Amino acid sequence: MLNFYDRLDDAGRLRLLDQIDSVDWPEILRLVHSHVRCTPRFDLPADVQPAPWYPFVPPPELADKYRRARALGQDLVRQGKVAAFTVAGGQGTRLGWDGPKGSFPATPIRRLPLFGCMAEYIRKTQQKFGALVPWYVMTSPINDAATRAFFAAHEYFGLNPANVMLFPQAMMPALDMQSGLVLLESPGSMALSPNGHGGSLKALFSSGALADMRRRGVEQVCYTQVDNPIVRVVDPLFLGLHALDGCQMSSKMLPKRAPLEKLGNFCLVEGKMTVIEYSDLPDPLAHERLPGGQLRFLAGSIAIHVLRVDFVEALSRGGGFSLPFHRAQKKVPHIDARTGAAVKPAQPNAVKLETFVFDALPRCDRSIVYETDRADEFAPIKNASGPDVLDSPETSKQAQVERAARWLEAAGVAVPRRPDGACAAVLEISQLSAIEPEDLKGLPLPPRIEPGENLLL
Repeated sequence: MLNFYDRLDDAGRLRLLDQIDSVDWPEILRLVHSHVRCTPRFDLPADVQPAPWYPFVPPPELADKYRRARALGQDLVRQGKVAAFTVAGGQGTRLGWDGPKGSFPATPIRRLPLFGCMAEYIRKTQQKFGALVPWYVMTSPINDAATRAFFAAHEYFGLNPANVMLFPQAMMPALDMQSGLVLLESPGSMALSPNGHGGSLKALFSSGALADMRRRGVEQVCYTQVDNPIVRVVDPLFLGLHALDGCQMSSKMLPKRAPLEKLGNFCLVEGKMTVIEYSDLPDPLAHERLPGGQLRFLAGSIAIHVLRVDFVEALSRGGGFSLPFHRAQKKVPHIDARTGAAVKPAQPNAVKLETFVFDALPRCDRSIVYETDRADEFAPIKNASGPDVLDSPETSKQAQVERAARWLEAAGVAVPRRPDGACAAVLEISQLSAIEPEDLKGLPLPPRIEPGENLLL
């Protein structure tokens, strides 16, 4: 790493030394032995069962519990005991977007950025419950400065900057797959990448965010990722079920569309809540069905969680934070450490190491899973639009329009439909207007919408 040190100016030397100083080298050495020179093998535990979950629509025997849970969740928000936490360390590279992913224009009419969608949700929650919901946004060193500048340029989307805390997650060096040596991106920089969404929990501690939550009286943290413009940033029912059952960390799930859909599987392993990656669940188990035809392993993970503040603190207490690292083989451009020549590999040449937030679940004494509705809360933007491409800007906008159409129809508005049933207009409901269908009551709504109309509410 110091082969080109003498060629750097003083500022470049300081930057490189700061990078080197930020890395836990004993941990890197351990990981070279365990994850680079060896490929960790996943052994399916002997006792694997599908995790139970609370259904989206409660059966009669749970109706009263759901009412109590919603009331409890609402009370927690009113009392200022709830914070929002958004993981936003990525760039928009896969989208062809030059900037932080959270700055990507997401909505059908206004093209409101993803960050704006979440900020409006928080503003509406604060207005509904008359309470402050502080917002913690985890960036990465790759996009931290750009994210801060973006928030400032948009005046924090109407939120008080004093109640929005931005902080970067830690980075891990990319390691040469053959030698285990750290790759150099340039003469003055290692090839670094974020340490995974599991690093978000460590970053909450090391950034001082947890201490800030304690100072504010926050007890529960609502965890979401930045790429879903219709996510319920704070969901009182989910929050209340989690708190009512005395859980440390809880999760939302989607029923999988197909046995091999690329979602982690919520399972019980020796009685502990666990997510088993879709690539690690054997095909016979993934395809197994119940007598009625439903997949036995149906519950898919979508990275929406609630965590208790004291649970996150306990993970980091005494500097002993450790979630397992996962190995990913990637093509990482770099320079030759001897000559400085640029190397653009055609095949995977490096190991990147990252942690996953769901690996904290087995540390819980109690954890629940709550089903959400794909059409109501899941329209992520991950991939550039194209024919048959899922989770793209185009599919997300379609989902947003259809959700707005259903909400308006439920409120008595006549919405035009094409022969295939799709909405024949472009609709957008600002989250400042409504974050759930009930919020439309009392608003001045049109009696009908004309085909081809663009309507922003």
